[in-house]
Amino acid sequence: MKLKKATIHKYKSFENDQEFDVQDDVTIFVGMNESGKTSILEAIAKTNYFQNDKKFKFNKTHDYPRRQKKQMDKSGEIAEAITLVYELDEKVKETISDRVGEKVFEQETVTITLKYNNKTSYVGLNANYEEFINHKTKKFGISSNALNEKLYKISDETGLETLISEYKDDKIIAGLEKFKKYFKNEWKWSNPIKEYIARILLDPNFPKFLYYDEYYSLPSRITIEKLEDEDLSDEELKTAKALLELADLEPKDILEATDFEDYIAELEATEAIISDELFKYWSTNKNLNIEFKIEPKEEEIKRTVTNNRGQSEVVDVKIVEHILDIRVKNHRTRVSLPLKNRSKGFNWFFSFLVWFKKIQEDKNSKYILLLDEPGLNLHASAQQDMLDFIEDLSENYQILYTTHSPFSIPSNKLERVRTVLETKEGSKVSDSIQEKDPNTLFPLQAALGYDIAQNLFISNKNLLVEGVSDLIILTTISGILEADNREGLNEDITIVPTGGLERVATFISLLRGSKLEIACLLDSYTDQKGKAKMEKMIASKIIHKSKIRFFDEFLENYEKADLEDLFAKNDYLKLFNSAFSEFSDVKVSDLDTGITTIIQQINKQINKNRFNHYRPANELAKVATDKSFFDKITLDNFEKVFKEINKLYA
Repeated sequence: MKLKKATIHKYKSFENDQEFDVQDDVTIFVGMNESGKTSILEAIAKTNYFQNDKKFKFNKTHDYPRRQKKQMDKSGEIAEAITLVYELDEKVKETISDRVGEKVFEQETVTITLKYNNKTSYVGLNANYEEFINHKTKKFGISSNALNEKLYKISDETGLETLISEYKDDKIIAGLEKFKKYFKNEWKWSNPIKEYIARILLDPNFPKFLYYDEYYSLPSRITIEKLEDEDLSDEELKTAKALLELADLEPKDILEATDFEDYIAELEATEAIISDELFKYWSTNKNLNIEFKIEPKEEEIKRTVTNNRGQSEVVDVKIVEHILDIRVKNHRTRVSLPLKNRSKGFNWFFSFLVWFKKIQEDKNSKYILLLDEPGLNLHASAQQDMLDFIEDLSENYQILYTTHSPFSIPSNKLERVRTVLETKEGSKVSDSIQEKDPNTLFPLQAALGYDIAQNLFISNKNLLVEGVSDLIILTTISGILEADNREGLNEDITIVPTGGLERVATFISLLRGSKLEIACLLDSYTDQKGKAKMEKMIASKIIHKSKIRFFDEFLENYEKADLEDLFAKNDYLKLFNSAFSEFSDVKVSDLDTGITTIIQQINKQINKNRFNHYRPANELAKVATDKSFFDKITLDNFEKVFKEINKLYA
């Protein structure tokens, strides 16, 4: 299952419902310290933590918003903490269909809500009970209208037993006996098949959550006696215990031993596996390795004790502790230091891999990783290594992480970002395109800084287009029009290619904070996601609707249009044919007029899903030196566009 959406109802700094989408791969929560980022991960983790841990249970005393707690206590209601929406994978859907019938349960998503009593409730779960009965009685060879009608009214195992007692026919009895597992109804739901689907087929398949922050870093010295406690509260000791479990070591065995060489060998074998993974991504220093040492610690003290006769005497008492000492050695300098004395970044990476390897060994469950400020103490270049590490992990795991570091935000994947801001009404979560707080936006702006510096020239007046080919075409045609004393794009307007419609919205959000004039010139929408984002920005008054223009507005009889549709068809085909010598020349008569845009028409003719739009644009820059190359329709269309765009900045 994939986590698709979350709504935090009431949790710590979240006082009002905050809903946000979750990416299939990586979701990033960006905000200032104390904005509520950590609370998001905690609330999600408490819905299904990967191990039994009191820290990851909802507690109304510690977790419910303090300003509203008295009101909640007086109401006597059990408050909702969080709602999660999961998308069912094909394997789960197939299993449900096999168990209860194809048409009984047809949902693509499942919604669950966790309350402060740590109970899970299913929201909007549907199962066609009568369809189930009809399917099963037919499969069991006992179907009849009379029997089916009786089964419709049964909701538990007791009712089924009563029904079975009414029949003498062995075949019917045997068939009804097969229904027993479906009617256990341990949760006492009104629809036993919904309960069966939820309890047996959905509940075990929800992904578990692994939460990790810097407090789980391994300590340098570990008292093994402390690891015998099944209910550890110290995060460092939890990681230390995970290390022993990875090495298949029991604290009890170590404590009873007199020779520790075998245990050290097991730890070193485990360390070698972890290090192989670590140094795939740790490029800062590859001369390091972990060293383990186990030794008993003995102390003698003087203590006064009283015997049975009431007499006092002084005795020597030996206190013995077994210490696991973890050190990091540099092969080049031949210096070893306690693990805690090495860089926090190295310790974070190594300790996280100990936790991660622990869940990797669980082959029966799916996991979602929740990382709080991962690699915060890493150097900027090492944070890039961490991003590579997260990217690789996301092939098999959904990952949600928090950060306020611009170096932990991939500038080419800003659609992953959700901003978190503390307000007078509590913490709020939004897409980056909606955020208006400059302090919250700063890490995103900084993350974009390098890309902007390398690829874009930002001026006071910026025209956002989707790609580099748009930049080339508009710049070239503008120059040709100006040479013919016609109106081109004003010189003080800079064309900014954003890399696609998905990123246009993010660029608008980030650049608007710099007091820049921004307008957009875009292809018609081809997907609802891009359209929804732009409409959301307009509704939020991030950009005025008049500042977003589409090419179809400048063409007659076009419901949808791309930049290339501004060309007369002959003109664009000249460029295409010149750029793509590998295809036979495409003629206007070859194009399917039932398709709107010339791009789609060409795609169909050459039997491709998409050709490289940059190549015809580049051909234009090489061959089109003056107006003689173009039909009058082409030049008129482009001039009309430039006139309208220039007016936007007047």
